[in-house]
Amino acid sequence: MNKARTNPLNTAAMHGALILYTLIALFPVFVILVNSFKTRKAIFREPLALPDAESFSMIGYQTVMKQGDFFLYFQNSMIVTVVSLTFILLFGAMAAFALSEYRFKGNMLMGLYLALGIMIPIRIGTVAILEMMVATGLVNSLMALILVYTAQGLPLAVFILSEFMRQVSDDLKNAGRIDGLSEYTIFFRLVLPLVRPAMATVAVFNMIPIWNDLWFPLILAPAEETKTLTLGSQVFIGQFVTDWNAVLSALSMAILPVLVLYVIFSRQLIRGITSGAVK
Repeated sequence: MNKARTNPLNTAAMHGALILYTLIALFPVFVILVNSFKTRKAIFREPLALPDAESFSMIGYQTVMKQGDFFLYFQNSMIVTVVSLTFILLFGAMAAFALSEYRFKGNMLMGLYLALGIMIPIRIGTVAILEMMVATGLVNSLMALILVYTAQGLPLAVFILSEFMRQVSDDLKNAGRIDGLSEYTIFFRLVLPLVRPAMATVAVFNMIPIWNDLWFPLILAPAEETKTLTLGSQVFIGQFVTDWNAVLSALSMAILPVLVLYVIFSRQLIRGITSGAVK
């Protein structure tokens, strides 16, 4: 078994498959970034070619800065994403700690109920959610998006974090209790630092769908002052004419935060995924 794992051919095939998958995944990003620096004619004539002295153009970025309110859209997306992730990680970690640490009546049923949230798409309840937001006066507010995204991300967060928290040593927690630490202190100072890879994994898994979502911003917050970056990019797409330079430029700038997040948390993300695989 060990020989099969260390076989050079198997290793080369594995790395080749990973490289191929990476190239396939990065290809759309490459096309968007490259064509955002080209003229309209060059985009349609040679979409895969790199920009040269003749085809290079910054007209797309200039249009994005002049038309619409890109920085407002970017700010709205940042607020919604950061606050939603904060709530998901905080409430998800607290719920996961309770489910993994304490035994109470309905513990298993609660876990199964949260698991249903992973299997059932939240978009099925869009009409009910919209009615609820209208009744509470939260339509066209960032809070409506924050609440929906928090509810959407909690089931997966609780599922992942509870599995990791079960691996935290009971001796460590009991030692803290003997020393007089409160449950909150044990949770924040002892448990959370040990599950940082899982927290990073949950953050990345939830950040990308929230940042890229178009569905709920279009339905719950379509007003100009509450538009997110994804929804704001739609102003360059018309019924008969589409400004592809501006669309590709807006998408290129929207990709940057996701790449920065991955670079920052890549080590923690990989540790979280591999630890979960081993367990």
